[in-house]
Amino acid sequence: MTAYTLITGATSGIGLALAHEFARRGDALLLVARRAEALADTAATLRAQHGVEVLERVCDLADSASVSALIAGIERDSLRVARLINNAGFATAGAFVDQSWQAERDLLMVNVLSLTQLCHAIGGQMARAGGGHILNVASITGFMPGPWMSNYAASKSFVIILSESLREELAERGVKVSVLCPGTTRSPFFAKANIAIEKAAPDKLIMSPEEVARITVAAMERNPAIIVPKWRNKLLAIAPRLGPRWLLRKVVASLHKSVVA
Repeated sequence: MTAYTLITGATSGIGLALAHEFARRGDALLLVARRAEALADTAATLRAQHGVEVLERVCDLADSASVSALIAGIERDSLRVARLINNAGFATAGAFVDQSWQAERDLLMVNVLSLTQLCHAIGGQMARAGGGHILNVASITGFMPGPWMSNYAASKSFVIILSESLREELAERGVKVSVLCPGTTRSPFFAKANIAIEKAAPDKLIMSPEEVARITVAAMERNPAIIVPKWRNKLLAIAPRLGPRWLLRKVVASLHKSVVA
């Protein structure tokens, strides 16, 4: 039976780069995205460039019924998922109470609830099969409070804690769980959130999605609990533990206010 690498949010940014990296290794792919045309184009490119099998599943991860239908389809078609890459996610930027509730609810649905539902369903499949690897994509933002990106920061904190917890629960059943916490990465993510990426970090410190993907896939071979690409991002992940929380909140709030477009 073919074992697939399932990647959500696979048509742009880190998700697209991960799809190419896994395809380069010869993995059969099960790609999940919201836009059918972009998904079809991505799948065709991967097949042509890497000669791998690529299945497409259109799913709006902000809609619970769509997520349930995705999972039901995987079970109905008896698709075996060897690697689950929960990459899809987005941010809102600005004062929390000034955002539309629909946008904040959709953020929680995509970043938290759909990710968790896929961990539950596919993680269960892996546990019954006695093996598999789950990679959840969080952010170094998840290690600290995030004023002016409050809901996003909270969602990524959830992903980190969930991933570390599931790692311990599923280890004895042969399932590996890792969490990826990238720093600033050049992708459509920032434009969609109305964040000025050129203010978020110096250009030389902004990683490309391809670099993040190469580091991540190589790291997964070692099965680490937390993957933080590059030493400078590792320092940013550790820094919140070194000073008082009131100061951390002030510093992050100042930075986030300055990058909201």
